[in-house]
Amino acid sequence: MSKLVVYYSRADENYFGGEYRYIKVGNTAKVAKVIADETGADLFEIKQQIPYAKDYDTCIAQVKEDLRKKARPQIMNLPGNLDAYDEIYIGYPNYWGDMPMAVYTFLESFDWHGKKIYPFCTHEGSGLSNTPQKLADTCKGAVIEKGLAIHGSSADHCHQAVLDWLRK
Repeated sequence: MSKLVVYYSRADENYFGGEYRYIKVGNTAKVAKVIADETGADLFEIKQQIPYAKDYDTCIAQVKEDLRKKARPQIMNLPGNLDAYDEIYIGYPNYWGDMPMAVYTFLESFDWHGKKIYPFCTHEGSGLSNTPQKLADTCKGAVIEKGLAIHGSSADHCHQAVLDWLRK
């Protein structure tokens, strides 16, 4: 059986410890790439059909509204199934203690029985919060393993933290 890294990430204007900066590659995408490189896993990016705004403040307002509504944004290129994978790494930015709603769209599209899920997130202070439990509640039948939380502002230098996590 193979491994898969599934992730949701956002580039454009982001918040880094008190200031805004534009980035070409999202923080979670950077971590996902390191995990895939180290494990030999395939990569799948969750992309919303209607992406959030490029500027941070508008994006955050959109995210808050989606969280409030428990929206399930449509995503592009949803795989037909995950049957070929038994270990799946799921990555996301932590938005107010939760995963982006598009991640739920992805999760609710599959049968998770017999899968091992390794959660990882990027954040600016909230860590994983309660997202491993939310994964367990959504992905019935899966085993949720210990997760990894990386400060978004540290994503460019996450290699050692990822290696340490993968070895445990």
